[in-house]
Amino acid sequence: MFATKLSRKMITLAAAASLGLSALLPVSATAEEMTISDANRAQIETIVREYLLKNPEVLVEAQQALETKQAAEQRDQQRAVIGAASADLFDSKHDGLVGNPKGSVTIVEFFDYNCGYCKRALSDMQSMVEADKDIRFVMKEFPILGEDSHKAHIVSQALIAIAPEKYAEFHQKLLGSSGRANEAKAIEIATGLGVDEGKLREAMKDPEIAKTFRKTYELANKLSITGTPTYVVGDEVVFGALGQEVLEAKVQNLRTCNSTQC
Repeated sequence: MFATKLSRKMITLAAAASLGLSALLPVSATAEEMTISDANRAQIETIVREYLLKNPEVLVEAQQALETKQAAEQRDQQRAVIGAASADLFDSKHDGLVGNPKGSVTIVEFFDYNCGYCKRALSDMQSMVEADKDIRFVMKEFPILGEDSHKAHIVSQALIAIAPEKYAEFHQKLLGSSGRANEAKAIEIATGLGVDEGKLREAMKDPEIAKTFRKTYELANKLSITGTPTYVVGDEVVFGALGQEVLEAKVQNLRTCNSTQC
């Protein structure tokens, strides 16, 4: 008699609770619908087990619902961070620029000079700035791949401080080079572009560089960025080297409806 009174919704809620998917349970469900006596607990567990064996798709549905909810919560959190940290993300004087410095659309890229996917994505950025003269890329120096990367990015930050007009070409040459990026290679490329080595090495000692890295790591942590390349387009965080077409579509949407998804 008791079994016939358990609705599909109630069984699903019980299953979700038993699987630790409490994020899917509304407060009313946990407080009211899930209240059971000790005498009925064993019977309910048997019913739930039998139901799940007959309807295993419920587990998939619950997991998918949880993932969808968590993704939506993450997007909301990222939008809030982007809004609060807009100046640091899009207009920091410590970031190198590629494309039109006054472009109406900005793409922020978190990258590492030794990131293979960043190297592959370099041509996407180059093609975009060549075809679209009203776009700017803000390059977030995000060394996460070891000491060589860290030292190469120190050189890059020093170059931004003393010769920002040479950054785009420096970035293209260093990221586009074969082999591992390091301090020596970065200095060689910078001096090859006419940057004074003495001034460059002096700028590399500036404690402001370490502060800039810390701020970038903090931003990345707040945005749940753990790998490269990662982009910020409008109020959306875009993970991975998804290709030129994907980025261009988001830019077009920004211009059309002021959102990456129209």
